[in-house]
Amino acid sequence: MALEVKLIAHTTDPVRVVAAAAKLCYSASSASDLFDGLDEASISRLLAILRESGHMSPYEHASFTFAVEDVSRITTHQLVRHRIASYSQRSQRYVSMDGDGCVLPPEVEKVARAREIFEEYVKKAHDAYESMTALGVPKEDARFILPHGWETAIVVTMNARELRHFFQLRLCRRAQWEIRETARRMLVLTYGIAKELFISAGPSCLATSCAEYQSCGKPYGNTEEVMKK
Repeated sequence: MALEVKLIAHTTDPVRVVAAAAKLCYSASSASDLFDGLDEASISRLLAILRESGHMSPYEHASFTFAVEDVSRITTHQLVRHRIASYSQRSQRYVSMDGDGCVLPPEVEKVARAREIFEEYVKKAHDAYESMTALGVPKEDARFILPHGWETAIVVTMNARELRHFFQLRLCRRAQWEIRETARRMLVLTYGIAKELFISAGPSCLATSCAEYQSCGKPYGNTEEVMKK
């Protein structure tokens, strides 16, 4: 299994919605005519004002919903720390954990003996899980034996402002590899739908300046570079 991220829903015309919210802040327009006169030039101007001033609350009116599959519970534990978001995750209490669905870290995969050890102990853990459930142990208790890296699936909804904050933290080169790849795919999808909202989106070295205590020393040059695999 391989990590998969799909954009399953988003605000209709998200760029225009954010621009309309910004227009209300900076003009005497009434709610009924917020979209009047919002051509490409005026939208770009309004969004530039928001970025330059750090006035990001209008971005909260555009939301994006993702389905993330075949990701480890290690990464979803990191993901749900981003509190301004909505989550629905596959339950290990109600869904049987069939097969040996544990995410194999690339650094383990590179070393043949390390991979053998990893796969051996994943199989032992899963065999123990199945043995306990066969004895009548509830799935919610048998799951305690499964590795943190067991595959799961989660639906995530974030608004554009929180996404930019999420990208700032999780697209850093020093972020854990799996959540960094999850964030990269989310950026690729949202950039394709609403490029104007994600101009300069990326880690702190791109958005402002490096915020890491120990910098990697390799700052990104632009958002397009961040999106490359």
